[in-house]
Amino acid sequence: MATLYLVPNVLAEGDWQNVLPASVFPVLTETRYFIVENIRTARRFMKQVNREIDIDACTFYEINKRTDQKDLPRFLKPLEKGHDIAVISEAGCPGVADPGADVVRIAHQKGYKVVPIVGPSSILLALMASGLNGQNFAFRGYLPVKPNERSRELANLEKKINTSRQTQIFIETPYRNNQLVEDILKTCSPSTLLCIAANVTGDDEFIQTKTVQQWKGKVPNLHKVPTIFLLGT
Repeated sequence: MATLYLVPNVLAEGDWQNVLPASVFPVLTETRYFIVENIRTARRFMKQVNREIDIDACTFYEINKRTDQKDLPRFLKPLEKGHDIAVISEAGCPGVADPGADVVRIAHQKGYKVVPIVGPSSILLALMASGLNGQNFAFRGYLPVKPNERSRELANLEKKINTSRQTQIFIETPYRNNQLVEDILKTCSPSTLLCIAANVTGDDEFIQTKTVQQWKGKVPNLHKVPTIFLLGT
């Protein structure tokens, strides 16, 4: 049966074999149809895994915020003819904080086999290393951009932390990381725990959990650095 493979990508620069399973190699080598967020970076990743892959013989479909949802069923047409398809995220695991979930849902609706390949998730790796509650947590995606709205949302997240000990996980566009941290330090209680997990799995990986009070004046420069933020008690 033709299969839709969900292929993890690296989170940071370095040897892919340090963070991805060996099964990634045969899947990328033998598959000829790919659904990716960005064709250029997907091709580069594939060449990192196996320089012998004939990129020109492969067909790529791009799925991102500009993709028309009506095109997604067409991307799965090769499965009807018995050809495997691999979904590749820009970083981490497809379908998690990623547009790949939409095409996976359609594959299930059509009865196709879906196989996830084990790989790094910055969300779960950050949670593992944070020391915060890993049995009750929520990933909130992006918080509001406007400062007033973001402050209100941070206050709401603190309420959830205090009432249920639910760890709150969120991200920001990397060039706005520093502004987000400033708002956290201004809005949240001094005793609330904040974990900053930056460039997870990278050579300069930074993961630390401190109280909001302890972070004041000691936050590293996170501008344009992929970062996961966690709040808890």
